[in-house]
Amino acid sequence: MTAAGYSTLENELKHRQQVERPRIIQQITDARTHGDLSENAEYHAAKESQSHNEGRIAELEDKLARAEVIDVSKLSGDTIKFGATVTLVDEDTEKKQVWQLVGEPEADAKKGKISITSPLARALIGKAKGANVEVVTPSGAKAYEIKKVEWRKGEPESPDPRSSPGLSRRSPLSSCTIS
Repeated sequence: MTAAGYSTLENELKHRQQVERPRIIQQITDARTHGDLSENAEYHAAKESQSHNEGRIAELEDKLARAEVIDVSKLSGDTIKFGATVTLVDEDTEKKQVWQLVGEPEADAKKGKISITSPLARALIGKAKGANVEVVTPSGAKAYEIKKVEWRKGEPESPDPRSSPGLSRRSPLSSCTIS
């Protein structure tokens, strides 16, 4: 994942641990004062909220422990790979689209970031400027021409002091290898 994606997950984890967890504990404490717990809807709702929050905390801790952070600004080349920002033109509508290929946790189509595992990203991997790609979408096949491949640095909200230029391995349990 990119440094910005890592930072986003770290910030969510801190928020859930430092803000949400104490808020939920207070809700449980308040609900206990209302009497019989077996018929206390507020208590059960707070316990369910606690379960959801603790599950997400565990998921975030796992993702962060196994993450490989890629410094996109250190990447270069003419072929598309993880971290590339690609400008495409739809061959049918002539509409221009700009996408950055990122890890699954940080994908957000509204922000122009698509998962490296998405059908479009898989079709783009290994291609270069000027190539044409065809992608099967739910609305049918789409054809694109690659107009530009660039390497933009995403600005993380707070830099990870443990990261180094290029690829920095976070854990030997990492689930993906990026070459």
